[in-house]
Amino acid sequence: MQYSIVNYQSVVDSSRSLRLDAEFFHPDYLKIQHKLQEIGSQKLIDFQVKIRHPIEIKRNYVDDGILLLRGQNVRPLSIDLTSNPVYISEEDAERLKENTIRYKDILIMRSGANVGQCAIYLENNDAISMSDTLIVQSGNLNPFFLAIFLNTKYGTKFIERGKYGSAQPHIAPPFLYQIPIPVWDALPSVIEKTYLQSKDLTELSKTRYSEAQTLLLSELGLADWQPKQQLTYVKNFSDTESAGRIDADYFQPKYDDIVNAIKNCAGGWNTLENLVTMKKCVEVGSKAYTEDGIPFVRVSNLSPFEITQEKSISEELYAEITEHQPKQGEILLSKDATPGIAHYLREAPDKMIPAGGILRLKSKTDKIGNEYLTLVLNSVLTQEQVNRDVGGSVILHWRPDQVAGTVIPILHQEKQAEIQQKVLDSFNGRKRAKHLLECAKRAVEIAIEQDEQAAIDWLESVSEVPEI
Repeated sequence: MQYSIVNYQSVVDSSRSLRLDAEFFHPDYLKIQHKLQEIGSQKLIDFQVKIRHPIEIKRNYVDDGILLLRGQNVRPLSIDLTSNPVYISEEDAERLKENTIRYKDILIMRSGANVGQCAIYLENNDAISMSDTLIVQSGNLNPFFLAIFLNTKYGTKFIERGKYGSAQPHIAPPFLYQIPIPVWDALPSVIEKTYLQSKDLTELSKTRYSEAQTLLLSELGLADWQPKQQLTYVKNFSDTESAGRIDADYFQPKYDDIVNAIKNCAGGWNTLENLVTMKKCVEVGSKAYTEDGIPFVRVSNLSPFEITQEKSISEELYAEITEHQPKQGEILLSKDATPGIAHYLREAPDKMIPAGGILRLKSKTDKIGNEYLTLVLNSVLTQEQVNRDVGGSVILHWRPDQVAGTVIPILHQEKQAEIQQKVLDSFNGRKRAKHLLECAKRAVEIAIEQDEQAAIDWLESVSEVPEI
């Protein structure tokens, strides 16, 4: 049996809401707290930190405006804007200026499955936050160091300690203000240098990926193409018969621009069903979710560059549905909610089960490379076909037969190879950037467990990163 003995003053100091539950005073939490006090720490509030709780807002999206950051964009040490970013008007942003996120603000997920996940905002333009995040201005603390500390095993333990509520866990600013932060002289600036090194690699990676997309579109004569929504146009009745659709938006000329450019590709073209086999994944239902276990990958966890984890299922259930385990060399493609997100499994994946809104694609031809095909699926070429197919729906569903009919350009092999190399450079850059952040986290843990100089020496020994 485990137990803790604490006096009343400890209850007051640790929790402004006077938490008395045993879990809050679990020996593991008290041990970490004692360790941080022992090496020298101060509470977050002592550093003039300010935490804002954004107000709830009505979501009126526009095509171009001020970025609206949602919970799905906040990942551990990463602001993910790769999948379906949304915007609000400047007028709405002005009314919500208390929700403004600025450069070097730290975002912490306040509620939901991702509660406690945090990252630093390093975009040049301000954004507006939804109410499910907390906005932290770091005051006298180095924001890079604070973001890293909150993502270490010690920082995450403290955030975990402050969660309340079972069905929909939350974390509140009064508790966060009481988190002890270790005080060091030199390590925070070394952490900042490593963080910025990681950011530079990420930006270079984005550049390489953008170059690959531009090269693809240039080969099809679409480098400067912009989709235009036309108010009037003429189609033949035979067109509606062959499409099985009569809604006007399906026949927008911009979709013809895309399809015609693909079908005029010098290397040829084909439909997706002739290039890959497709397998639908499985739904398990929310009642099957477990606190720990095998990752259950939903569409919200999928991006072109990574797969995140929120939900888990038991080992026993995994054994029953193990035929849905993805394999190395497959492409995961979303068909529901946010259809058209493709992720290529370059390496053998860990155990996982994708949800029913995801398809597993496996190449059945040597005419097209997997890296190249994944880029095409994530490009405007496929996205416009998705928009055409699912247009008008409230909850988006890209039917398997529509996925199968997606037209894919097949460039000549040497051009595919050039594109694939840029994609690989991009992937490797992101991988090294992520590795640097993991090293920064470990350095803070070493400083807590040993001393500051040992952490600096170790971090400097592993932070040399070759150019890509």
